Amino acid sequence: MTDLILLCDHARNAVPPEIGALGLPPEDMARHIAFDVGARGVTLGLAARLGAGAVLSTYSRLVIDPNRGEDDPTLVMKLYDGSIIPANRHVDEAEVERRLAAYHRPYHDAIGLAIDEVLEAGRVPVLVSIHSFTPQLRGRPPRPWHVGVLWDRDARLAEPLIRRLEAEGDLSVGDNEPYSGQLRGDCMWRHGTARGITHALIEVRNDLIATHDGQADWARRLAPVIRGAVDDMRAAGH
Repeated sequence: MTDLILLCDHARNAVPPEIGALGLPPEDMARHIAFDVGARGVTLGLAARLGAGAVLSTYSRLVIDPNRGEDDPTLVMKLYDGSIIPANRHVDEAEVERRLAAYHRPYHDAIGLAIDEVLEAGRVPVLVSIHSFTPQLRGRPPRPWHVGVLWDRDARLAEPLIRRLEAEGDLSVGDNEPYSGQLRGDCMWRHGTARGITHALIEVRNDLIATHDGQADWARRLAPVIRGAVDDMRAAGH
């Protein structure tokens, strides 16, 4: 699917050497506050199965979050799900700007370039972003969903995705759960909503994709769902 572009905003938990360490123990860097567990493997598996292009982030969301707008107060997190991020406690505007220039903007430039290449080839791009979510946040009820589809004003792809996931028969599917896709300035808003490009964000519960086998299973499962949803959208004239 040469018109499909896969995105993974929170692919890795790496920290650039010029920052050093964030001051968190390894167990914190291995959980969802640092990256979307399993999302990278699912994205790469989908790219291979669908013949799609993929743009993946390079560094931890705790360095700077590429799924946030440049003016978002959560762009550089100082406290996340009960963990203080020592290296971010005293980050000033100059350091935020440096991180934007070094890590945030290059990721978005790569997405913009991938979109432009599809458009210049005379095709219509479709964006699908892959994320994962934790089964439970501290102090909150367990989340019942296996997978969710996040979207904003453009339901052209989201609706057939939800229908096809629900048709699997054994999945609890969230419609803008466990998060809302209606966040102005985020990655999907910037490259999808603002440019009028069809898009949707898929969230998979991270305990289901924590292992290589789980990631491969979900790539195998999601590939025909995504392909079918795009076909449904095209058949509807979108």
